[in-house]
Amino acid sequence: MGVLWVAVRAEPRVFALSVLASGLYAAMTVATAQVLGMVTEDVVLPAFEDGRAAAGALAAGAAAIVGVAALKALGVAGRRFYAGLMQYRMQAKYRREVTRQYLRLPLAWHHRHPTGQLLSNANADVEAAWAPIAPLPMAVGVVFMLLISAVSILLTDVAVAAVGFLIFPAIALVNVVYQRRLAPVATHAQRLRAEVSEVAHESFEGGLVVKTLGREDAETLRFAAATNRLRDANIAVGRLRGLFDPVLEALPNLGVLAVLLIGSLRLQANAMTAGDLVQVAYLFTLLSWPIRALGWVLAEVPRSVVGWERVRGVLDATGSLPYGEAAPGGDGGRAAAMEVRGVRFAYETDEHADLSGEGNGDGAGGGPRHILHDVSFSVEPGRTVALVGPTGSGKSTLTSLLVRLVDPADGSVLLDGVDLRDVRRGGVAETVSLVPQQTFLFDDTVRGNVTLGMDAPDDRVWEALRLAQADGFTAALPDGLDTRVGERGATLSGGQRQRLVLARALIRRPRLLVMDDATSAVDPQVEARILRNLRERAAEGGDGDDGGGGGSTVVVVAYRKATIALADEVVYLDHGRVTGRGTHAELLETSEGYRDLVNAYERTERDETERERAELEDTAVEGGEEALR
Repeated sequence: MGVLWVAVRAEPRVFALSVLASGLYAAMTVATAQVLGMVTEDVVLPAFEDGRAAAGALAAGAAAIVGVAALKALGVAGRRFYAGLMQYRMQAKYRREVTRQYLRLPLAWHHRHPTGQLLSNANADVEAAWAPIAPLPMAVGVVFMLLISAVSILLTDVAVAAVGFLIFPAIALVNVVYQRRLAPVATHAQRLRAEVSEVAHESFEGGLVVKTLGREDAETLRFAAATNRLRDANIAVGRLRGLFDPVLEALPNLGVLAVLLIGSLRLQANAMTAGDLVQVAYLFTLLSWPIRALGWVLAEVPRSVVGWERVRGVLDATGSLPYGEAAPGGDGGRAAAMEVRGVRFAYETDEHADLSGEGNGDGAGGGPRHILHDVSFSVEPGRTVALVGPTGSGKSTLTSLLVRLVDPADGSVLLDGVDLRDVRRGGVAETVSLVPQQTFLFDDTVRGNVTLGMDAPDDRVWEALRLAQADGFTAALPDGLDTRVGERGATLSGGQRQRLVLARALIRRPRLLVMDDATSAVDPQVEARILRNLRERAAEGGDGDDGGGGGSTVVVVAYRKATIALADEVVYLDHGRVTGRGTHAELLETSEGYRDLVNAYERTERDETERERAELEDTAVEGGEEALR
């Protein structure tokens, strides 16, 4: 009832209209018996007695029957229309609330909940929560029919009514047993719906892996296993409902039989007339339909409660990112100063996913997995800092902290002297842009993917594309900025996708630009030009109001020596600690670990280049020999 009351409070007018229409239908259903009795008494019997039927009486009788039928039809139409309207409004409202909550919750919360489960919360669970809304007004309306019929029965014969009304506690008892049996089964079925959605989502998202590794049959079997479990759970729900519905149907009929049995005994004792007995029996047959209508609501209630609890689990989630009231510090048109002060961070391995895919070997098994230890460094406005370190050193985790996807366990990240935890909601996004490792493009045009709803003229789009070295290939596309890039940018190369994602960040003219290995698919020459453009833009500065924009402070996770050499300063991370700071040349002299790492990257790149050159030469030689032959 608490779940249903939420809907009633949310849509009181629509609910009232639907109940009024249902009440009209209920009243006209009872009135049908009265009209038929009046027509029989005033039209049919006099016609038999007189040998003819008066035209006026026939017309009046027909008008009464048609009038009741028309009002009954009006009640049906109004009840169904407003009940459906209420149900779909509630579903739409809570789908919006769930998706808005998804946007508000921190990324760490999302990584603890599979995508399939989130899709199920927003779809199947919302639908289940409001499934009883459609029959609810009808059930409330037919209560009027129940009351009218009950009063008529009591006025006719109290003893027979007392026997007939025993069906109501029987129905209550059946419903209690049904609710207790069905609730856990319905909960299990709702969870399996989320599991099926999760498996399907993973298979679609990993389509390239599935195809290239020939895993189609294995994925089909995995999906079949999940759907079979859901099928079995739904069958279990259906079995329970199959047991409940016939019992609910039978109880009113048993009440009619009991009324006829007791009524016949009272008829023999001259305690009631035959007409009274027929009237009571007929009214009890009317009661069977309202009881079934209530049963339709009761049958949906267990699944509704389960869906509501799962939806509330999302809406009540608070996450771990409270916001302050402070505005982003500094001059809105200038590059930002950034400081990381004594930051420590750990993932809870028993319930938290590792957002970065990094690890340092600390803490096997459960408990916190420490990633960053007392990390401190600062970046002056307009400067470019390269974060360098081996795999698992905490670089990607640190970039998540810089844009406040997560908060540090200890320490703070400051932007122009303001702790990011004190900045108002949306303030960090207005000032800082992240270009992540994994690119994501929507099935939209180049312009749509760069602006993402931002009201920006085309010259500003082209400026961002030029800075990201994406203007050349964009101009060569069939429709230029209006070219659709396909799902996830399928029509573009990896390097082109990365440059569009970089342009998406640059068009917002961030005061701090964080790049997490965002140019790994771009050749070194293009990457160097991109970083050079960013340095020149930062050096030019600007007030941000003349269309030229201000400069950006750049923090870039880098691997290539050529890229690192372009940075003003390098911060070397090893096992989650800052073990070296300075220019590229200084760290080559002072840090053995840094020198070995960078040289290893360079050797790898050189080996790959020599291998590709050798393959080209072999191909050319084979082609020449074939031509000679």
